[in-house]
Amino acid sequence: MQRKKTLALMATAVSGSLVLAACGGGGGPASSGGKISDGKVVLGLLNDQSGVYKDLSGPNSKVAIEMAVADYKAKYGDKAVAKDIEVVQADHQNKPDIANTKAQEMYDRDKADIILDVPTSSAALAVATQAKAKKKLFIDIGAGTTALTGAQCNKYTFHWAYDTYMLASGNGAATVESGGKNWSIVYPDYAFGQDMTKSYSAAVERAGGKVQQKIATPFPNDNYATFITKAAASKPDVIGIMAAGGDLVNFIKQFNQSGVASTTKLAVGLMFITDVHSLGVDQFKGTTFTDAWYWNFDAQNRAWADKFMAKTKVRPSFAHAGNYSAAMNYLEAVQAAGTDKSDDVVKQLEGKKINDMFLRNGEVRAADHNVVHDVYQVKVKSKDQVKEEWDLEQVVKTIPANEAYAPASPDCKM
Repeated sequence: MQRKKTLALMATAVSGSLVLAACGGGGGPASSGGKISDGKVVLGLLNDQSGVYKDLSGPNSKVAIEMAVADYKAKYGDKAVAKDIEVVQADHQNKPDIANTKAQEMYDRDKADIILDVPTSSAALAVATQAKAKKKLFIDIGAGTTALTGAQCNKYTFHWAYDTYMLASGNGAATVESGGKNWSIVYPDYAFGQDMTKSYSAAVERAGGKVQQKIATPFPNDNYATFITKAAASKPDVIGIMAAGGDLVNFIKQFNQSGVASTTKLAVGLMFITDVHSLGVDQFKGTTFTDAWYWNFDAQNRAWADKFMAKTKVRPSFAHAGNYSAAMNYLEAVQAAGTDKSDDVVKQLEGKKINDMFLRNGEVRAADHNVVHDVYQVKVKSKDQVKEEWDLEQVVKTIPANEAYAPASPDCKM
């Protein structure tokens, strides 16, 4: 009889401990009632921390993400679903194999709920593959390839700031319409450059122009002399350069030194405010390009840029602003879902209409996870137009979201 009583008490104790564990009494993921995995939300920043894309995004994107965390906490206070938020970062060195490894480490070791940024399209495609495999979110800001929302799209990947179609549809057609009919295109020979060349060629041809040459270069690269000579050989109206960051800066210097600039227009596929600041406006001579965001476009942008500059001593590029917006909207989705569980957060993001300091008339398209928004055709100011440091662009026109972006790709199968 005593033995039966003892066994009953032991069973009750075990049952009670199981109930406590289920309610979160045992700590770990359940300590937040199951709402927040591992008891905290981890935001991972994966980008180029030391190479050709360092200035346009790099370490300062962590500052932008931390600004989003601070603003989220200030907005929700004690009602915040995500109370403990950590930001981790890593350098992918613009190499897809390293990006792949770092993404695995972030998701598995650092317990990242989301990875942000990832410039270099080949690296971004590698991270998207990991996001799909791990069922964790990835919001790309820095890469441009349309494959992220095309044939290689997946449920957990979102493309936040820009893509190559958007860049080309704004500036390619405008350059043809202004007299630049015949083109030579110089591009870095990896996913981004290849996609840029495809998108720009299509935009030029839609507008009635012709691409005479497509010239591949190594990535990264610091010597463009022979490629510029080859591009100029067919006597084009326009030489289009599809490189970005430090590679673009190198190309512009050598293009201006070559003498080709006196007879041939230059079209820049992708440029950041940091590129213009690095060389100065005189090196660009009124170059036009498509920009996803400009820090001095209006009072709202400038107010955020002032806060960013107070922390970094530089004005933000659109990549910095895009990282803030993506991080903030992710945290808002966690708040709305009441959890950081990936599938629940994805549901909150899909179809979301957004008007914030980065996205105007923004929408997270449910069909392909492309984040479409108004963008801008801009022109580099002349030296006499520059009234303060970093105010280097003149917005020529706003391109509405429905004109800037292609329709959702039929190749995207979530």
